[in-house]
Amino acid sequence: MEGLEFAKMQGAGNDYIYMNAIDQKIENPSELAIRLSNRHFGVGSDGLVLILPSETCDFRMQMFNSDGSEAEMCGNASRCVGKFVYDNGLTTKKEITLETLAGIKYISLLDGDAKARKVAVDMGEPILAPDLIPVKADKAPVLNYPLEIDGKIWEISCVSMGNPHAVVFMKGIKELDLPVLGPKFETNPIFPRKTNTEFIEVVDRSTMNMRVWERGAGETLACGTGACAAAVAAVLNGCCDRKIVVHLLGGDLEIEWREENNHVYMTGEAVTVFEGVLI
Repeated sequence: MEGLEFAKMQGAGNDYIYMNAIDQKIENPSELAIRLSNRHFGVGSDGLVLILPSETCDFRMQMFNSDGSEAEMCGNASRCVGKFVYDNGLTTKKEITLETLAGIKYISLLDGDAKARKVAVDMGEPILAPDLIPVKADKAPVLNYPLEIDGKIWEISCVSMGNPHAVVFMKGIKELDLPVLGPKFETNPIFPRKTNTEFIEVVDRSTMNMRVWERGAGETLACGTGACAAAVAAVLNGCCDRKIVVHLLGGDLEIEWREENNHVYMTGEAVTVFEGVLI
């Protein structure tokens, strides 16, 4: 794998290693993701993202978590892909279609430059059917559903944005011991394909604070699909209006769940941290 060019990029602190897999051959991406994601002995990231050709869209995104597992989708990663392909001359378009395992995403490049650019992505419609999220629950939508973890009842609201999310509304999210608590949500038998878990503190009708435990990656500074899922859950629970600013550990994301088409839109900055070559 020597000689591979890459870029490290982040959106709200959600950092991935991005590689042009159109002009470069990348073997064993799962193993490569594990090696490069290590923050002490590798580049350091939440995972690896490959940009590939697509038969149906402008580009295709394939992504791997830091543990080597393949993920369906990441909203922040899709925004960074849009910036990557534009900055590297792979397209001159500012409206880009992206094929993912969670369906086609529509990316709009807004203001910015080679360092940082504001990027919006149409994340599509939220999925609320329990069998499609998936979550083993006997009600739909799954709102404030009781889940016992270590003898305590947590109320979860479940949404899929192409990947599964369990949203918990509470106070005191800063005090949570997520390295202990997060895996117990992620691997609970109620989630057939594991889950991402968002812990949300509602500030007002248009503002929320969020910490996230990502499936296959642990606690991260941000999760775009998680912010979208949390916004949908907040609206359904009557906590917030349809335009919400989500404060994450790594920055802010603007989320809008539009009533006219049921689509969720996410806007935030995509930033190139550095570029390099593997040796």
